[in-house]
Amino acid sequence: MMKIGLFTSGYQRNPLEHAFEDAKRFGYDYIELWGGRPHAFAPDLKNGDINIVKKLIDQYEIQVKVYTPEHNAYPYNFMIGSEQMRKDAIDYLKLSMEMGKEMGAEFTLMSPAHAGYLTSEKEIWHRLIQSMTELADYAKKINHKIILEALTPMESNVCTTANDLARVFDQIKSDNLVGMCDIVPPFVQHESIMAYFDKLGDKMKHMHIIDSDGTSDTHMIPGEGVLPMKELMLELNDIGYEGTATIELVTAYINEPRLYARRAINKLKELMN
Repeated sequence: MMKIGLFTSGYQRNPLEHAFEDAKRFGYDYIELWGGRPHAFAPDLKNGDINIVKKLIDQYEIQVKVYTPEHNAYPYNFMIGSEQMRKDAIDYLKLSMEMGKEMGAEFTLMSPAHAGYLTSEKEIWHRLIQSMTELADYAKKINHKIILEALTPMESNVCTTANDLARVFDQIKSDNLVGMCDIVPPFVQHESIMAYFDKLGDKMKHMHIIDSDGTSDTHMIPGEGVLPMKELMLELNDIGYEGTATIELVTAYINEPRLYARRAINKLKELMN
């Protein structure tokens, strides 16, 4: 039985405690903790806020399985800008891994953001491999794991397909670097979702399960878009996927995260049955 996680990004205008309370109330198995202010920005955690997170984990008996630091936009993106900017982002992600490990997360999640329109494919790939090698080496040093996520072409021009992920794993041989499938990127590109399992093999450790409008990077409640969710759940059941699957409601439902977090897991469980 796959484990279902609640993503906290949509709760950023609410107290973080609401996310833990709701995960417990609504029957989620774990939390995927978004690492942005005001809740779990890595430098704030380092300055003492990690104790708030640990207290919530203990109080609600809900584990943070995945820590997902914000690094797709301002101010951190290791794929764009000068070498000093890249190093700054790498240092931030190393700190994020330390904080992820300290809160008991199994993984820290990274998704390479946009590298800029004038950057060549050769430059993009060199920078990606250089950065992920540094991060994977650090993950090994502290005995932690990185999940690498492919994004949609609307969000990034770096790593957007199962082939891109497989190419990274072919070049970086590390037990501390694994992959995942957010089901929206393959769906909007007319790529096979299930092919991720074939192409990534034992590197395929995590999923973001949400619905899609089929044309944009919008993340919708399961069952409310055009993705064949019920059939996908049957396929995942047939292959015996028992990993983690976070319902990644980002900010489309930020006005009422508690109502939609409840609806999302109820809908997904209906689809799974």
